[in-house]
Amino acid sequence: MATPDPSSLEARLEELETRLAFQEHALSEMSDALAQARHEAERNAELVRRVMEELKSSRASFLADPAEEPPPPHY
Repeated sequence: MATPDPSSLEARLEELETRLAFQEHALSEMSDALAQARHEAERNAELVRRVMEELKSSRASFLADPAEEPPPPHY
């Protein structure tokens, strides 16, 4: 069995280190993108909640009891 060439092993090690560095960088970018997406989803959920509350309150005013409304100004 032949012994591996030290320069070949060094080249393979460099290639593995390069790949690892690239993967760590890609993982970091994906983590940042995920955090940003979660933040945006939370913000959108809050906006939807507020819109629903406003819709409920405006719906209540549309369905108000006519007896509770003040008379028109010409009376």
